[in-house]
Amino acid sequence: MQKKQLDSQIKQSKADLHESYDQLAKSVAAYATAETQYKAVQAKYAAAQGRLAAAKAADVVAASKLKAAEQALSTAQADVAEGEQQIAEKQALAGRAVRSAYQQQNSLVGLTIVLRGASPADVATGMQVQRNVFGIQGNAITNLNNAQAQLANRRAKLAAAERIVAEQRAEAARTVQEVTKLTQQVAADKAEAAKVAAARMVAYKAAEKEKNSELAHYQSLVAERNRVQQILVARALAEKAAAARRKAAAEAAERAKAKREKRPPRKIPDPPGNDGGLIWPIRTYITSPYGMRFHPILHYWKLHDGTDFGGGCGTPIRAAASGVVTDRYYNGGYGNRVFISHGVIDGSSLTTVYNHLSRYKARVGQRVSKGQIIGYVGTTGYSTGCHLHFMVYQDGRVVNPMKWL
Repeated sequence: MQKKQLDSQIKQSKADLHESYDQLAKSVAAYATAETQYKAVQAKYAAAQGRLAAAKAADVVAASKLKAAEQALSTAQADVAEGEQQIAEKQALAGRAVRSAYQQQNSLVGLTIVLRGASPADVATGMQVQRNVFGIQGNAITNLNNAQAQLANRRAKLAAAERIVAEQRAEAARTVQEVTKLTQQVAADKAEAAKVAAARMVAYKAAEKEKNSELAHYQSLVAERNRVQQILVARALAEKAAAARRKAAAEAAERAKAKREKRPPRKIPDPPGNDGGLIWPIRTYITSPYGMRFHPILHYWKLHDGTDFGGGCGTPIRAAASGVVTDRYYNGGYGNRVFISHGVIDGSSLTTVYNHLSRYKARVGQRVSKGQIIGYVGTTGYSTGCHLHFMVYQDGRVVNPMKWL
């Protein structure tokens, strides 16, 4: 969006000002592009830094989770080892109980006692021993079964702990990899930002240089215009004074003649217009009219002090009216210039000026006729392309040429 606006601004400016600041427009456009790139890479760098910070935070969390999972795994492994030891102990106890029962022949003990003719007391004692042996055996087996169930539960917890540890290790590895990748990306973005910043500074300095150059050219044009204006104002006063003297002399002569002829004096008319006024110096199109312009880059108002006519370099330029070539010279702003004084027309001293010529056809002091070729279109001076910058000075001051064409 910003580039589109800048392109539109430059296009409008070139159409309006036309006089010259092509390189300035390019430099400002280059700086605007560099500024856009700089902001974009800054945003990219900041985003990468944010992602890196998030990845580092995730890495800390993942490491904490892995540590907790490994601690849980260690506890589960210890529980399983303890369970296996308990199983071994209970298996040994149950084995001793079984061997004891076997040695006692289980339920045959009582029968042996009876068959040997033991007393009732012995019989009772034998039966009690049998019951004790069987009780020990049953308890040992029950304890063994319980221990085996607990061991199975602990082994299940161990398997779950091992799975969680594996998952946390994988997650920790991923976060480490992401941190490494983003660290490299941040370094690359930082280097790119530095490179773009350097290019931006170069473009900025170039734009500033062109701005200063443009301002200097404009000030030179204003100075030249003011210098010429002072000369032409004085010349206009002299021309009008001379015309007034000629008219006064003519009126005096008419009065004298009328007195001799004994008749009323006739009114002496003002000098007639110059062959019916001015013609276009080139029969073509207007590329930029006379008037004030706002410079979109330097932000000041500038007078476009003439009418620009389009035309290829070498196109013949014709005198807008009959007159005398008073000046012909080169100026850094206006290029090759030709001045033609047309005398007093309709009460105003009139001078036309033709600028940016590629070469001259008329010489200083030469009287030229309306429509006579006095030079050729060019692009000399402070100009962006082949065209004629046509100016009109009325009574020594620059005016809109179209009021006379």
